[in-house]
Amino acid sequence: MRLDKFLKVSRLIKRRTVAKEVADKGRIELNNQIAKSSTKVAEGDILTIHYGNRTVKVRVQELLDSTRKEDASEMYEVIETIVPDTDSDANF
Repeated sequence: MRLDKFLKVSRLIKRRTVAKEVADKGRIELNNQIAKSSTKVAEGDILTIHYGNRTVKVRVQELLDSTRKEDASEMYEVIETIVPDTDSDANF
């Protein structure tokens, strides 16, 4: 399955066009390598997604062509969420 489709079906990113843009800007890594939107995703792969202010690392659990909103989170397992500490520079 293509990366952009997986991100949309799993609801990690709401729209496929947005998923394509994010991937093509180099903000998504697949198994520690920058991935483009057309990169193939397989079960067991590790995705690192760099959102604007946070980074999420997930493991692909299963690939589905479509899914209900309630079941979308079963397609992946969140391994780590990193949110930078913005208050650390406030004490200068």
